[in-house]
Amino acid sequence: MKSNRLPSICLIVSSNEFFSKVEIALKSGIKWIQFREKELSRKEIFYFALKLRDLTFQYNALLTINDYLDIAMACQADGVHLGQDDLPLEAAKKIFPAIIGISTHNLQEALKAQKEGAHYIGFGPIFRTLTKKDALEPRGCNMLSLIQKKIQIPVFAIGGINLENIEKIIECGCRHIALSSGILSGDVEGNIEKFIKIFDKFKK
Repeated sequence: MKSNRLPSICLIVSSNEFFSKVEIALKSGIKWIQFREKELSRKEIFYFALKLRDLTFQYNALLTINDYLDIAMACQADGVHLGQDDLPLEAAKKIFPAIIGISTHNLQEALKAQKEGAHYIGFGPIFRTLTKKDALEPRGCNMLSLIQKKIQIPVFAIGGINLENIEKIIECGCRHIALSSGILSGDVEGNIEKFIKIFDKFKK
């Protein structure tokens, strides 16, 4: 899939969401799952990734693995998402000709990722988030607007995004989001339906 055709919504899940919530999300229209797991062993992460690969195949959805290029390759994922301290993008591209995204937190990192050939960047945290224990200070909508003006590849806003603030993200010119609790907390199907309606409204 070309980077300019990436789904608008990337749902980030961990082993805590298996399997009912993930399948509900896929049935409700989510077309991209990113597996981010920090607590389990690499072997356990691999087996969870295999199960996710089967699920995403069933629903014709993308699967990317956070951090672990070897696991992404072993489970035949569609891509990998790398942080600033993970394997360098240039090295990853040599052995994994698939979707590669990079976490960025400032303009310099975003420009570097674009120059080196990332298919997309994640940028944030935009708002304060409780999902990541080591989350940085929020970057805010003004910085997101600047990133949107300077970066030509898809920018996925991340961090504290929910139904209450999604329109602020879109007003910054951003058309892609990555989130977890904003969808998985409460009524998963209802949350996804509302997010999709909001994106559809702005597309029109």
